[in-house]
Amino acid sequence: MANRALGAPRLTGPQPVPEQGVASSAEGPAQALIHAGDSRRADSVFFYAMLGCALSVLAIVGLIIYELITKSGLSWHAFGLKFFFRSEWYPVNDQYGALPFVYGTIVSSILALLIAVPLAIGVAVYITEMAPRWLRGSLAFTTELLAAIPSVIYGLWAIFVLVPLLREYLQPWLAKYLGWTGLFEGPPYGIGMLAAGIILAIMVVPIISSITREVMTAVPQQQREAVMALGATRWETIRTGVLRNARAGIMG
Repeated sequence: MANRALGAPRLTGPQPVPEQGVASSAEGPAQALIHAGDSRRADSVFFYAMLGCALSVLAIVGLIIYELITKSGLSWHAFGLKFFFRSEWYPVNDQYGALPFVYGTIVSSILALLIAVPLAIGVAVYITEMAPRWLRGSLAFTTELLAAIPSVIYGLWAIFVLVPLLREYLQPWLAKYLGWTGLFEGPPYGIGMLAAGIILAIMVVPIISSITREVMTAVPQQQREAVMALGATRWETIRTGVLRNARAGIMG
Protein backbone atom coordinates (compact mmCIF):
# COMPACT_ATOMS: atom_id res chain seq x y z
CA MET A 1 0.00 0.00 0.00
CA ALA A 2 1.42 3.33 -0.95
CA ASN A 3 2.43 5.77 1.75
CA ARG A 4 0.06 8.72 1.59
CA ALA A 5 2.48 10.96 3.44
CA LEU A 6 4.71 11.01 0.42
CA GLY A 7 1.92 12.29 -1.73
CA ALA A 8 1.07 11.31 -5.25
CA PRO A 9 3.93 11.08 -7.69
CA ARG A 10 4.29 14.06 -9.93
CA LEU A 11 3.80 12.73 -13.44
CA THR A 12 4.03 15.20 -16.21
CA GLY A 13 2.30 14.87 -19.53
CA PRO A 14 3.93 14.94 -22.93
CA GLN A 15 6.11 17.98 -23.27
CA PRO A 16 6.91 19.70 -26.57
CA VAL A 17 10.27 18.76 -27.94
CA PRO A 18 12.55 21.80 -28.17
CA GLU A 19 13.74 22.70 -31.65
CA GLN A 20 17.22 21.53 -32.42
CA GLY A 21 19.78 23.75 -34.04
CA VAL A 22 20.77 21.25 -36.71
CA ALA A 23 19.06 23.07 -39.50
CA SER A 24 20.43 26.43 -38.46
CA SER A 25 23.95 25.08 -38.10
CA ALA A 26 23.74 23.41 -41.50
CA GLU A 27 22.46 26.56 -43.09
CA GLY A 28 25.36 28.56 -41.71
CA PRO A 29 28.12 27.43 -44.13
CA ALA A 30 25.66 27.42 -47.02
CA GLN A 31 24.62 30.98 -46.30
CA ALA A 32 28.28 31.93 -45.93
CA LEU A 33 29.08 30.46 -49.33
CA ILE A 34 26.08 32.16 -50.89
CA HIS A 35 27.01 35.55 -49.49
CA ALA A 36 30.72 35.08 -50.15
CA GLY A 37 30.38 36.48 -53.63
CA ASP A 38 30.46 35.22 -57.18
CA SER A 39 33.59 33.18 -57.99
CA ARG A 40 33.28 33.56 -61.74
CA ARG A 41 35.47 36.62 -61.72
CA ALA A 42 38.24 34.81 -59.84
CA ASP A 43 37.93 31.82 -62.16
CA SER A 44 38.19 34.08 -65.18
CA VAL A 45 41.27 35.81 -63.80
CA PHE A 46 42.90 32.45 -63.05
CA PHE A 47 42.02 31.10 -66.50
CA TYR A 48 43.47 34.07 -68.35
CA ALA A 49 46.56 34.07 -66.14
CA MET A 50 47.28 30.42 -66.97
CA LEU A 51 46.50 31.06 -70.62
CA GLY A 52 49.00 33.90 -70.62
CA CYS A 53 51.66 31.65 -69.09
CA ALA A 54 51.05 29.03 -71.77
CA LEU A 55 51.06 31.54 -74.62
CA SER A 56 54.23 33.15 -73.30
CA VAL A 57 56.15 30.02 -74.25
CA LEU A 58 54.94 30.32 -77.84
CA ALA A 59 55.68 34.03 -77.77
CA ILE A 60 59.26 33.43 -76.64
CA VAL A 61 59.82 30.87 -79.38
CA GLY A 62 58.30 33.22 -81.94
CA LEU A 63 60.50 36.04 -80.70
CA ILE A 64 63.59 33.90 -81.06
CA ILE A 65 62.63 32.94 -84.63
CA TYR A 66 61.90 36.57 -85.45
CA GLU A 67 65.27 37.72 -84.13
CA LEU A 68 67.10 35.00 -86.03
CA ILE A 69 65.38 35.89 -89.30
CA THR A 70 65.74 39.66 -88.98
CA LYS A 71 69.35 39.61 -87.75
CA SER A 72 70.38 37.29 -90.57
CA GLY A 73 68.85 39.44 -93.28
CA LEU A 74 72.23 40.33 -94.78
CA SER A 75 73.15 36.64 -95.07
CA TRP A 76 69.81 35.86 -96.71
CA HIS A 77 70.35 38.54 -99.34
CA ALA A 78 73.95 37.54 -99.95
CA PHE A 79 73.68 33.72 -100.03
CA GLY A 80 70.01 32.74 -99.98
CA LEU A 81 68.91 29.17 -99.22
CA LYS A 82 72.02 27.74 -100.84
CA PHE A 83 73.86 28.74 -97.66
CA PHE A 84 72.38 25.63 -96.00
CA PHE A 85 73.36 23.30 -98.84
CA ARG A 86 76.93 24.37 -99.52
CA SER A 87 79.97 22.93 -97.74
CA GLU A 88 82.57 25.56 -98.73
CA TRP A 89 83.89 27.86 -96.03
CA TYR A 90 86.47 30.25 -97.50
CA PRO A 91 86.35 33.67 -95.81
CA VAL A 92 89.06 34.98 -98.13
CA ASN A 93 86.92 34.29 -101.20
CA ASP A 94 83.71 35.26 -99.36
CA GLN A 95 82.26 31.75 -99.72
CA TYR A 96 80.32 30.23 -96.85
CA GLY A 97 78.25 27.10 -96.39
CA ALA A 98 76.49 25.65 -93.34
CA LEU A 99 75.99 22.09 -94.58
CA PRO A 100 78.82 20.56 -92.46
CA PHE A 101 77.43 22.18 -89.32
CA VAL A 102 73.87 21.06 -90.04
CA TYR A 103 75.04 17.55 -90.88
CA GLY A 104 77.20 17.29 -87.77
CA THR A 105 74.41 18.52 -85.51
CA ILE A 106 71.85 16.08 -86.89
CA VAL A 107 74.13 13.03 -86.94
CA SER A 108 75.62 13.63 -83.48
CA SER A 109 72.15 14.24 -82.01
CA ILE A 110 70.72 11.04 -83.52
CA LEU A 111 73.73 9.05 -82.30
CA ALA A 112 73.41 10.57 -78.83
CA LEU A 113 69.73 9.64 -78.64
CA LEU A 114 70.45 6.08 -79.80
CA ILE A 115 72.92 5.72 -76.93
CA ALA A 116 71.13 7.74 -74.24
CA VAL A 117 67.50 6.64 -74.57
CA PRO A 118 67.97 2.91 -73.77
CA LEU A 119 70.39 3.75 -70.96
CA ALA A 120 68.12 6.40 -69.44
CA ILE A 121 65.01 4.21 -69.66
CA GLY A 122 66.92 1.33 -68.04
CA VAL A 123 68.04 3.58 -65.19
CA ALA A 124 64.50 4.88 -64.71
CA VAL A 125 63.00 1.36 -64.71
CA TYR A 126 65.52 0.14 -62.16
CA ILE A 127 65.04 3.13 -59.84
CA THR A 128 61.24 3.07 -60.06
CA GLU A 129 60.43 -0.63 -60.15
CA MET A 130 63.38 -2.73 -59.00
CA ALA A 131 65.74 -0.81 -56.73
CA PRO A 132 65.33 -1.14 -52.94
CA ARG A 133 63.94 1.88 -51.15
CA TRP A 134 67.20 2.76 -49.43
CA LEU A 135 68.97 2.97 -52.80
CA ARG A 136 66.36 4.83 -54.86
CA GLY A 137 66.94 8.29 -53.47
CA SER A 138 70.73 8.25 -53.67
CA LEU A 139 70.73 6.71 -57.16
CA ALA A 140 68.20 9.21 -58.49
CA PHE A 141 70.15 12.08 -56.93
CA THR A 142 73.42 10.85 -58.43
CA THR A 143 71.85 10.52 -61.87
CA GLU A 144 70.35 14.00 -61.80
CA LEU A 145 73.62 15.40 -60.48
CA LEU A 146 75.07 14.89 -63.95
CA ALA A 147 72.81 17.70 -65.18
CA ALA A 148 74.53 20.16 -62.81
CA ILE A 149 77.91 19.73 -64.48
CA PRO A 150 78.63 22.57 -66.97
CA SER A 151 78.92 21.60 -70.62
CA VAL A 152 82.44 23.03 -70.83
CA ILE A 153 83.53 20.49 -68.20
CA TYR A 154 82.07 17.72 -70.33
CA GLY A 155 83.97 19.05 -73.32
CA LEU A 156 87.29 19.14 -71.46
CA TRP A 157 86.69 15.66 -70.06
CA ALA A 158 85.95 14.39 -73.57
CA ILE A 159 89.16 15.93 -74.96
CA PHE A 160 91.51 14.72 -72.23
CA VAL A 161 89.89 11.41 -71.22
CA LEU A 162 87.31 10.16 -73.72
CA VAL A 163 89.20 10.91 -76.95
CA PRO A 164 92.40 9.02 -75.91
CA LEU A 165 90.30 6.03 -74.89
CA LEU A 166 88.50 6.01 -78.21
CA ARG A 167 91.72 6.49 -80.18
CA GLU A 168 93.70 3.75 -78.44
CA TYR A 169 91.08 1.11 -77.64
CA LEU A 170 87.54 1.49 -78.97
CA GLN A 171 88.04 2.76 -82.53
CA PRO A 172 90.72 0.15 -83.46
CA TRP A 173 88.42 -2.57 -82.15
CA LEU A 174 85.44 -1.22 -84.08
CA ALA A 175 87.49 -0.90 -87.26
CA LYS A 176 88.74 -4.47 -86.89
CA TYR A 177 85.41 -6.17 -86.28
CA LEU A 178 82.85 -3.73 -87.73
CA GLY A 179 84.87 -2.07 -90.47
CA TRP A 180 82.88 -3.94 -93.10
CA THR A 181 79.85 -1.76 -92.31
CA GLY A 182 81.62 1.34 -93.64
CA LEU A 183 80.87 3.30 -90.47
CA PHE A 184 84.23 2.84 -88.75
CA GLU A 185 86.73 3.33 -91.54
CA GLY A 186 89.70 5.66 -91.56
CA PRO A 187 92.49 6.35 -89.09
CA PRO A 188 91.52 6.35 -85.41
CA TYR A 189 91.92 9.99 -84.46
CA GLY A 190 89.49 9.76 -81.55
CA ILE A 191 87.84 13.07 -82.43
CA GLY A 192 84.74 12.53 -84.53
CA MET A 193 81.05 11.82 -84.52
CA LEU A 194 81.44 8.89 -82.13
CA ALA A 195 83.04 11.05 -79.46
CA ALA A 196 80.47 13.79 -79.98
CA GLY A 197 77.59 11.32 -79.77
CA ILE A 198 78.92 9.71 -76.58
CA ILE A 199 79.50 12.99 -74.76
CA LEU A 200 76.09 14.31 -75.83
CA ALA A 201 74.49 11.07 -74.63
CA ILE A 202 76.07 11.51 -71.21
CA MET A 203 74.73 15.07 -71.09
CA VAL A 204 71.11 14.16 -71.94
CA VAL A 205 70.82 11.00 -69.82
CA PRO A 206 69.74 12.91 -66.65
CA ILE A 207 66.81 14.74 -68.24
CA ILE A 208 65.54 11.67 -70.11
CA SER A 209 65.84 9.54 -66.98
CA SER A 210 64.10 12.15 -64.83
CA ILE A 211 61.16 12.56 -67.21
CA THR A 212 60.83 8.79 -67.62
CA ARG A 213 60.77 8.27 -63.85
CA GLU A 214 58.09 10.93 -63.43
CA VAL A 215 55.94 9.34 -66.14
CA MET A 216 56.37 5.84 -64.72
CA THR A 217 55.54 7.05 -61.22
CA ALA A 218 52.29 8.51 -62.56
CA VAL A 219 51.13 5.08 -63.76
CA PRO A 220 48.49 3.85 -61.27
CA GLN A 221 49.52 1.04 -58.95
CA GLN A 222 46.35 -0.83 -59.93
CA GLN A 223 47.84 -1.38 -63.38
CA ARG A 224 50.76 -3.28 -61.90
CA GLU A 225 48.55 -5.25 -59.52
CA ALA A 226 46.13 -6.17 -62.31
CA VAL A 227 48.91 -7.51 -64.53
CA MET A 228 50.49 -9.45 -61.67
CA ALA A 229 47.09 -10.90 -60.75
CA LEU A 230 46.92 -12.41 -64.24
CA GLY A 231 50.13 -14.32 -63.56
CA ALA A 232 52.64 -12.05 -65.28
CA THR A 233 56.29 -12.11 -64.34
CA ARG A 234 58.12 -9.05 -63.06
CA TRP A 235 59.46 -8.16 -66.49
CA GLU A 236 56.04 -8.67 -68.10
CA THR A 237 54.50 -6.43 -65.46
CA ILE A 238 57.00 -3.66 -66.20
CA ARG A 239 56.70 -4.10 -69.96
CA THR A 240 52.91 -4.35 -70.28
CA GLY A 241 51.64 -2.64 -67.15
CA VAL A 242 54.08 0.25 -66.84
CA LEU A 243 56.02 0.94 -70.04
CA ARG A 244 53.01 0.48 -72.29
CA ASN A 245 51.02 3.05 -70.32
CA ALA A 246 54.00 5.42 -70.06
CA ARG A 247 55.24 5.21 -73.65
CA ALA A 248 53.51 8.43 -74.73
CA GLY A 249 55.28 10.42 -72.04
CA ILE A 250 58.60 8.66 -72.68
CA MET A 251 58.39 9.45 -76.39
CA GLY A 252 57.68 13.06 -75.54
